Parts: sequence; structure tokens; C-alpha cells
Amino acid sequence: MLKKLFTVLLYIFAGIGFFLVAGYVAVSLGLTNEPGIIDTQRDSFLQTSWSDTEEWGVLETALRNDADVITRAADAADIEARKIVAVLVSEQLRLFFTEREAYKQFFYPLKILGPQSQFSWGVMGMKEHTAIKVEQYLVDSSTPFYLGPSYESLLAFRTDDIENERYTRMIDQHDHYYSYLYAALYLKQLSQQWYKAGYPIDERIDILGTLYNIGFERSVPKQNPQVGGSAITIEGQEYSFGGLARSFYDSELLLDLFPR
Repeated sequence: MLKKLFTVLLYIFAGIGFFLVAGYVAVSLGLTNEPGIIDTQRDSFLQTSWSDTEEWGVLETALRNDADVITRAADAADIEARKIVAVLVSEQLRLFFTEREAYKQFFYPLKILGPQSQFSWGVMGMKEHTAIKVEQYLVDSSTPFYLGPSYESLLAFRTDDIENERYTRMIDQHDHYYSYLYAALYLKQLSQQWYKAGYPIDERIDILGTLYNIGFERSVPKQNPQVGGSAITIEGQEYSFGGLARSFYDSELLLDLFPR
């Protein structure tokens, strides 16, 4: 009997191990990345009706509730809060329109932001390997992403269990501060890289949003970058991640809380 029980447990743990390894391999190879598009829409075409949807109403309420913590993270990273929100809008609307059951059961009735906890983490949808790079670039002065000594301790860990602490701080559903701080530093590091290369994009939230979505490894400074990223379909209309971020940023929405 004990032998059979041991065999069953062995198969269960083997299955769990296989799932975890498969997940790690999938993320490492980019198999969990969503299909992307290059945005060829005109500016006027981007100003469409996504802000008239029920989903935007839910998101707006959630953003107002989180305004103080977003602003606190933006101040810590010395970046405009509206830039964080622009990327957050793209990430959350993508989630609202793809995870329909979760939206109906949780996000809509509770008027909350949608957190992620598997391949991407927290309300900003950041992958673990991206979060690790954000941490590394804060303290590595040899990289073009380095922001200076005053930023080095912003993500300092309090325990020796760094992996668990990182995961916990990123997916905390009661306090999104670290989700916003990682995102703010990520955007600032990307902007720093391009500035040092002679192609400033600090005022190009569409490009910053695109780079946020596609990752450090695909951030290659050049003269005429293209807007794109994951394709987000909202009521039959397809947007790019970067294009939707700009659409929010340029709008009159939430200017009372997050001015340009």
C-alpha cells in the first residue's frame, strides 16, 4: 500500500515539475508572447471609441482609486505619472478584453485592476526576467540603461529570499506600489538608453509603450522607430499596445489626476 502511495506521489510531483519547467522554457523562448503588430493607423484614427466602453468606465474607477500610489511611485522614479498610466491603460484594456470571464466575475463588479501572477506579474503585466533586468540595470553603471547612483537602492530587497520577495511585491493585490515603481523605472531606463544613443524618446509615449511591451532585448535606438507591440482588439477595432498608450496619453481623460 505504501509503495502504491509513494508511486502516486512520485507521479504527482513529476507532473508539477514538468509544468514548472515547461512554463520556464516557454517564457525563455518567448512562446508566451502575444502576436504583435506595427501600427500604421493615423493619429485621428486612434482617437476612437475605446473610452466609450463599459470596460473603460471600470478602469477609470480603478485608476482613480490607485491615483495616490501611482503618483508616489512616479515621484520616487522622477517620471511623469501619466506615462505609467498610459502603459497601464494598454495593459489593463488588453486584459479586460481577453480575459472575459475574469472581467465579468471580478474586475467589473469590484471595479478593480486585473492582476496577473503566472507568466506576467501584477497589474502592469511585467515578466520576471524583465523585472530582474530592471533591478540589475539600476546598479550596473556600464549599461546604457543606468540612471545614476541616486536610483540604485530604490528596489533594494529586505530579505535574503529575493525570488520570493520579488514575486510577493509584484503581485500584491492590496498595494500596487512596486508594480508601478518597476514600471516607472523600466520606462525611465528605456528612455535613458535612447537619450544616450542620441535619439531622445522622452516625449514619445507611443514608442515608450511599444518598448515596454516588447522588452529590453528589442530596444534598439534608431532615428525612425515604429509604433507597435501586442495587438489589442476592442469591440472589433484593433490597436497596437504603443498606439493605445498614446491615445490615452493625448486624450483629456484623467487630466485632473495625471496631468501632462
